Amino acid sequence: MEDSLKNKLMEIVGKNNFSDSITDIISASYDATSYKERPIGVVWPVSAKQVSEIMKLANDYFFPVTPRGAGTGLAGAAVPARASLSMDMCRMNKIVEINIPDRRTVVQPGVVYADLDYSLKKYGFFFPPDPASSQVCTIGGNVATNAGGLRGAKYGTTKDYVMALEVVLADGRIMHTGSSCIKSASGYDLARLFVGSEGTLGIITEITLKILPAPKFSTTGMAYFCSVEDAGRAVASITSEGIIPSALEIFDSRTIRILREHGKNIPPSNAMLLIETDGDSALETNGQMSHIKKILEKNMASEIYIANNEREAAELWELRKSVSGTVSSMGPQNFSEDITVPISKIPEGLTGIEKILEPYDLIFAIYGHAGDGNLHPKIVFDPEAVSQREAVEKVIPQIFALACSLNGTLTGEHGIGIAKAEFMGLEHDAVSLEMMQAIKNVFDPGNILNPGKMGLRPRR
Repeated sequence: MEDSLKNKLMEIVGKNNFSDSITDIISASYDATSYKERPIGVVWPVSAKQVSEIMKLANDYFFPVTPRGAGTGLAGAAVPARASLSMDMCRMNKIVEINIPDRRTVVQPGVVYADLDYSLKKYGFFFPPDPASSQVCTIGGNVATNAGGLRGAKYGTTKDYVMALEVVLADGRIMHTGSSCIKSASGYDLARLFVGSEGTLGIITEITLKILPAPKFSTTGMAYFCSVEDAGRAVASITSEGIIPSALEIFDSRTIRILREHGKNIPPSNAMLLIETDGDSALETNGQMSHIKKILEKNMASEIYIANNEREAAELWELRKSVSGTVSSMGPQNFSEDITVPISKIPEGLTGIEKILEPYDLIFAIYGHAGDGNLHPKIVFDPEAVSQREAVEKVIPQIFALACSLNGTLTGEHGIGIAKAEFMGLEHDAVSLEMMQAIKNVFDPGNILNPGKMGLRPRR
């Protein structure tokens, strides 16, 4: 980076909020994927005004800017483009307001999900999406990727809670869009446009979120099946009965076997469901679980276990939250995908993924949020082994094609980023892709905001 640009960046943010040291550059060069690209420098703004000034400078010097949260993303969205400045939002980490009467909170993008959750608990409220990386991920990253999580079946994803945004556009203008009201039908929903845009349209500097009263009671159970098809049909039957569990997680036989090999105390089976119901009374949650238990029995569940207390429920949840790390430990590298299919297609999705992967010498497991059709095939492999690397390159496109053939989507919660950019045409028709590109061109005509993501191209 030339000295004149470096000095101007330090004039904007101060010497302590800019770095081009090799340590900081490498730290900002990757996320939770295997993609890597070193930025030319890292900047930590602390206000929307500073972000605005940096973007004006980016236009003057014509360098790209890649906004970054905690770097927990699984699609490469926070990996810098070549010769890009990495803009780390972690120091904009204030909870500006918690307004219980209006059921909203206002936060800066660097607020960690768990910190917001802790602050809301004091009032008996919560922000529901609950991604698996909740202890470290930031709210800005959640909005940028439309993050979801374990309770998406009942509570939805981040997009269902974003009310208003402050956004710095590519040319440095600061835009306020959305409303502080629970309801608004005023104009285009520009706030929603930025949710899931992965920093390609603007840099989010303040977020107004809808919050909900936290449920006071929950009941947790586990069901075991002789086949993954039976488990999939049980999921479809539960939703067909009009019951919406707060969580409905699925594990295939390989996931179960790996967990057992790592000392988890669960019986051998070919599929497993983790179910949680929640509500304002124990009578309500237990009643829902009793109904679900009858459905599970009709769908050939071989064993059903209901937690008797909070400790037993916590043990079941610890089992679920250990899955990703346990499976990942089976090899040096892994792909963790998040295709989503209609709930009625879950059996076909599960068996289809198995058929794609079984012929290859790969360790894999399938688990996920069955209550909203979000499946996580995790493939573990050694990138130094040519046959394994080539096998992964063959199966990933087939898995995406399977999802789209079932009227599903490439991603339920991880986003597109770099990882799925080349497959956008499987899901979106030519007109849709053309409109996405047109929107990018309007908001970022110079293609300086997180270029190379989501399959978007520079303007010719």
